[in-house]
Amino acid sequence: MRAFGILTAAAALSACTMGGTGLSPEAIARGQAKSVVNSVVAQKMPGVNAAPVTDCIIDNASMSEIYSISRGAVVGVDADTVNTVMTIAKRPDTLSCITRNGLSLL
Repeated sequence: MRAFGILTAAAALSACTMGGTGLSPEAIARGQAKSVVNSVVAQKMPGVNAAPVTDCIIDNASMSEIYSISRGAVVGVDADTVNTVMTIAKRPDTLSCITRNGLSLL
């Protein structure tokens, strides 16, 4: 079921590039994932400026995770999406990024 959702999101994303946007499927997925991560961060970490935290999470996610998270922009954010975002947020490299950006929250 999860694989089907990821494939559906990937197909939807690749269809977007056919419209002449000039963006790669990866760039579109990153943009969609970024909006999903931003909403998860805002919900799970109230009072924190979500944008820099979101950037750190996206920068430390694998492309597979990006596609998985971007699915939330198409079909809605579910518990798996939130868990993926929070798992990435707790990684040492992500925490270092957050710290480098002057944010201490986790």
